[in-house]
Amino acid sequence: MNQTIAPKGIWKVIAASSAGTLIEWYDFYIFGSLAPIIATHFFPKGNPTAALLSTLATFAAGFIVRPFGALVFGRLGDLIGRKYTFLLTLVLMGGSTFAIGLVPGYTTIGFAAPLIVLLLRLLQGLALGGEYGGAATYVAEHAPAGRRGYYTSWIQTTATLGLFFSLGVILITRHLLAPDAATSIQRFETWGWRIPFLISILLVIVSIYIRLKMHESPLFSKLKAEGKVAVNPLKESFGHKANLKMVLLALFGATMGQGVVWYTGQFYAQSFIENVCKIDFDQSRTMLLWAILFATPFFVVFGGWSDKIGRKWIMMAGLLLAITTYHSIFKQFITLSDPATRTCTNTELVQVTTKAIDKNPSDSIRVVTSNIHYADGAVFKQLKTDTLFAGAARTATTKTSIVYKDKKLDNASYWKFVGWFFVLVMYVTMVYGPIAAFLVELFPTRIRYTSMSLPYHIGNGVFGGLTPFIATLLTTIYVNDHLSGLWYPVIVAAMCLLIGVVYISNRIDPDVND
Repeated sequence: MNQTIAPKGIWKVIAASSAGTLIEWYDFYIFGSLAPIIATHFFPKGNPTAALLSTLATFAAGFIVRPFGALVFGRLGDLIGRKYTFLLTLVLMGGSTFAIGLVPGYTTIGFAAPLIVLLLRLLQGLALGGEYGGAATYVAEHAPAGRRGYYTSWIQTTATLGLFFSLGVILITRHLLAPDAATSIQRFETWGWRIPFLISILLVIVSIYIRLKMHESPLFSKLKAEGKVAVNPLKESFGHKANLKMVLLALFGATMGQGVVWYTGQFYAQSFIENVCKIDFDQSRTMLLWAILFATPFFVVFGGWSDKIGRKWIMMAGLLLAITTYHSIFKQFITLSDPATRTCTNTELVQVTTKAIDKNPSDSIRVVTSNIHYADGAVFKQLKTDTLFAGAARTATTKTSIVYKDKKLDNASYWKFVGWFFVLVMYVTMVYGPIAAFLVELFPTRIRYTSMSLPYHIGNGVFGGLTPFIATLLTTIYVNDHLSGLWYPVIVAAMCLLIGVVYISNRIDPDVND
């Protein structure tokens, strides 16, 4: 039985655990937030789409190795303790992130650049694989009976807040580099993008200082004093049929669905409005910042509520809502950013460039860049490309294409975007808020770190972390259907919902495994 009571310093435990975990998520997500810019520095520039996909694949690689980090550090956590294990993961994560900010670009060291970045992303993934399980376990083992959902939900906020701070630091850095927008953008995309990576080392040093003052989990200390610490956590976790069954149930009935909802609602949604809707850089990020700010308290709301009604149905409801509304919400993103739905008031000519086509010098390409102003206050940058074919062996013809980018939305449309983002993040809070307590309560204390970390990081890291890459890849295959990328998270979430509804118990019995 869990004999712990709510200690007077429970909030110090939560603060110390959350600070380090937040910083690790911040470190991990800077890369994803800057993916389009990183693609231009570490990969060949001939094919922007291929470079972006390569960057997203490198981003995803960090997720793929997270289960291995869960095994390595989960085993250490069950053998030597929670405190020192996730202190080690913090050092590894911080060092890798700082190093990414120092790696020379592709033009300087060639293919060594993406290879070094890939290696550092793998180290980040290993570190994060050991961080979450340790932090969640540490808080849960300090929490009083019947209140685990509430207290562990504070740890759940750190992943989203890590994304929040990564976006905030990127925006602040960009605006501080120069007084005018054009120069600040140029400086940020040239070298300023490295600053968010480099300053993370300061945050890590502060967090290490805080964690060094932490004490070991009382439940683990009790096990150690009684000589009941697991001798072989991996064997006990995955070699025993009953425990392996719980591991598989946690993966296929909860964490894989939670993973795709998390990354669709935040990362893929951001990628979608940037690459499909072509929303302005600042607006695309501040939309998500507002949504995260408004929705984050609901992690705690749903975590605390799960102590009263159980974890299962809150998580399953979040999955069901995501499955049934994703297409409608993302369709709204397209509609709200469609120039065809707006009334043009005037066109401001910005630039005209003309150049000959290398293979046929008599043919030429003319690009007319204009700012299109609309009645509602929106301003879209329009690129009208005329390809003039005038070769001797062909009749002179002109092929015209028009694309829009850097769309600055009117206030009404902007806040509608924020509202839909808020709904997406609310789904995240439903599936993610209660899940730490759910996982902790599935497994006994002696092998808890190992047992809960693996299904979490396969579900969240592999199924979830691959979402931006697979969804973007699908849109390159089905080019006429901008919503085709959503089929991946919808199918995975639907499978998880079916398994979870049938096999997960809604029993509220937090002491069963202590």
